[in-house]
Amino acid sequence: MVKKASPRRPYQVAETIKCWIVDRNLKPGDRLPSEAELIETLNVSKGTVRESTRVLEAQGLVETRTGPGGGAFVKAMSDEKAVSLLSNYLFFKDISIQDIYQIRLALEPELAASLAGKVSEEDMARLRESLHSYATPCEDSETERQQHLDSLNFHLMLAELAGGNQLLTFIIRFTIQILSDLTIYHRLYEPVTHDLGQTGCRYHAEILDAIELGDADSAFRIMREHMLDAQRVMNHQEAQVRRAFLPELLA
Repeated sequence: MVKKASPRRPYQVAETIKCWIVDRNLKPGDRLPSEAELIETLNVSKGTVRESTRVLEAQGLVETRTGPGGGAFVKAMSDEKAVSLLSNYLFFKDISIQDIYQIRLALEPELAASLAGKVSEEDMARLRESLHSYATPCEDSETERQQHLDSLNFHLMLAELAGGNQLLTFIIRFTIQILSDLTIYHRLYEPVTHDLGQTGCRYHAEILDAIELGDADSAFRIMREHMLDAQRVMNHQEAQVRRAFLPELLA
């Protein structure tokens, strides 16, 4: 009888290839060994090699190209892809507003303090310009939804200035994406609060003032106050939505 390969074998080969990428210091765009080389070196079947390549493609670390000069090439996973994969993992988890703000409260005041006196005039102007999109009262839920997303993007812009700390930037990006998804899926921008964007805008302007003055203590304090206030508002919105939804369940 022909012995079937273990279902995990392609995943084991994929991990071996990932180790090669690190050991050989391969960069995005570099070609992986050919299929024939992998078969000979790893002593596995063609089917296992192809399946392991598909595993790496699904993980966003490899891309295959057909035609002359084709093959398997190292690929850098985009932030969007990584966030999407993690978001899918949490899709059926019971993530709450409190869970999200526990992370935001731990990270974002420290982030604001770390930027004090270190943001260029050009970046400061860009940050202040971004405030305009949510500086005025909104009249409907769709406008409030967009203002909320624009307001969250301000925090991502701050994270991107975090002195090259890619891990901090990614964690904040991921947290913001989860909050955005939760807001949209649960329609937490309804009912309209009208001045939600304006309140965020005032906090953001004060944070930028503290950063520009190099006042780390004030930047920390204001960001913390902002996070606590935002958590209170979001908890209220979530409760409002649940109360509106309950009669529909009982009808």
